[in-house]
Amino acid sequence: MTAFDRTIVLKINGMTCGNCAQHVTDELEALDKVDNVVVTLNAQDTSKVTAYVSAPVDDEDLREAIDEAGDYELVAIERDL
Repeated sequence: MTAFDRTIVLKINGMTCGNCAQHVTDELEALDKVDNVVVTLNAQDTSKVTAYVSAPVDDEDLREAIDEAGDYELVAIERDL
């Protein structure tokens, strides 16, 4: 498997700007198994954050990363593993 064989999609409320997207990206990319992050920002609704991972990542690790990023609400985790 290559580094981009697995994806995790996070649905997050409270992201309103590019800085929010950068904070979330930085925290997720700090996780060992996360190789790349793509944010689809929706300031008026739920934003979509796609994490490309090299191995499974625990939900708790994802929640902690989002908590560290700022005052955001993680509303869903969808996996394509």
